[in-house]
Amino acid sequence: MGRAFEFRKARKMKRWSAMSKAFTRIGKDIVMAVKEGGPDPDSNSRLRAVIQNAKAVNMPKDNVERAIKKASEKGQGDYKEVLFEGYAPHGIAILVETATDNNTRTVANVRSYFNKCDGNLGTSGSVIFMFDHTCNFRIASENLDPEELELEFIDFGAEEVFADDDGILIYAPFESFGAIQAELESRDIEILSSGFERIPQVTKAISEAQSTDVEKLLEKLEEDDDVQNVYHTMEETTD
Repeated sequence: MGRAFEFRKARKMKRWSAMSKAFTRIGKDIVMAVKEGGPDPDSNSRLRAVIQNAKAVNMPKDNVERAIKKASEKGQGDYKEVLFEGYAPHGIAILVETATDNNTRTVANVRSYFNKCDGNLGTSGSVIFMFDHTCNFRIASENLDPEELELEFIDFGAEEVFADDDGILIYAPFESFGAIQAELESRDIEILSSGFERIPQVTKAISEAQSTDVEKLLEKLEEDDDVQNVYHTMEETTD
């Protein structure tokens, strides 16, 4: 098993457990997907992926349809994806992915979280190089062998394929998303969910007391409605 497996195992039960937060996140993803490629999922691969993710978190179909309709309206504002970089206490690097319709508000909020938790908001490029930008797909595992699948999808960019309790996961570089999505769909392999993650190249072990300091910042960031994802280089336990 490689880094993607260990990363997923450590994070599995720790982030995005609140249903309301997941629905808010999906709603923003729908707006951005519709603005980019239109409201028809048959011709908009990004929207297809978001709809799959909505099903994975049990978002009601009516909610998804309303979100698509609202995103198609002329008066609907757009969300801009903004990345923040910085350090939590004890030298832990932090990457914060946001989707915002008010950048001034988001910048002020994120900066305040870092300041209140003894962290430092950095400049663009200060920590992003410490993370690999990856894409991932969770597919139904019925009648599929992970090892065979990995061999078959190497040509499409897959770097790691493994099974867990919820299906088979495929990890690849960010830029391989389109090729893998198209190949899975052409084979009629059911995609349960898909997305992007930033996997730390190296993690740092700190004490339990120090990790509590870092968690305070992570919690404040993740509670913010503009924040989509938070990544860090703190070594996490898998218990």
